[in-house]
Amino acid sequence: MTPTISVGELTRRYRDQAALDNVSLTVEPGTVTGLLGRNGAGKTTLLRIITGLEFPTDGVVKVFGAAPAENDAVLRRMVFVREEQSYPDFRVGHAIRVASWFYPNWNAELAQQLLADFELPLDRRMRRLSRGMRSAVGIVIGLAARAELTLFDEPYAGLDPVARQLFYDRLLADFVEHPRTIVLSTHLIDEVADLLEHVVMLDHGRVVLDAPADEIRGTGMTVSGPAIAVEEFVAGRPVWHRQRIASRASAVVPGPLDAAAQARARALRLSLEPLSLQQLLVHASGIAEEKVSA
Repeated sequence: MTPTISVGELTRRYRDQAALDNVSLTVEPGTVTGLLGRNGAGKTTLLRIITGLEFPTDGVVKVFGAAPAENDAVLRRMVFVREEQSYPDFRVGHAIRVASWFYPNWNAELAQQLLADFELPLDRRMRRLSRGMRSAVGIVIGLAARAELTLFDEPYAGLDPVARQLFYDRLLADFVEHPRTIVLSTHLIDEVADLLEHVVMLDHGRVVLDAPADEIRGTGMTVSGPAIAVEEFVAGRPVWHRQRIASRASAVVPGPLDAAAQARARALRLSLEPLSLQQLLVHASGIAEEKVSA
């Protein structure tokens, strides 16, 4: 099966700075992929190249098996909702109606449901909307388009936690009923963790993690308890990170831990907790440092 997105040895430079450095990845059809990383990691640049808004310095990008740039047959099959999306100064209802003209799979019933969910005022002009309301308009368009490839780049600027959760719930519900390929770029990793089937993490323009989400969960464990017991447990093991406060300590070790290791931890009265995706990103990015406090 042809991947929805195929990226090979992709590099994008701006003068002397590399926004993307030899990036290779694939996104399979009918999956929800998280494009994760800190602000400035290269996520937006990658999405702009995938959607034909920008050209790579080097490398190959294919969407539905073809180059996306200036390719209307490819571009009509995708929708891209960007952070701080700009719109003409239409009224909200007009903006939604215009958007419907561009997407063959547009679902008007879903659009109306989402407009009601986010309590968007149809007669208000776009320039008079709050930042969160403008983000909600983008979410309505992105979901109602039901495009074969749907890309969201930090789409929730200005939305409060309740509205963000509404977005996640509606995205998952509609994906289950109408599967398509969704790429969700975000730095709010733990909020979207349960949505994701595949994870790609970028850091400083490079891929630092690319794997199914189920394989990533449990690949790191935090061991915590009395400092002496923690040091005894981790002796001879790789340790990603250590922290000590007075007589208590914690250490992050690769996982999962087998039954014997878990039994030993219990015998030493240690707590074991799997790393979240957010914590895994920190360690995959190599930014964690040892911290010791007296």
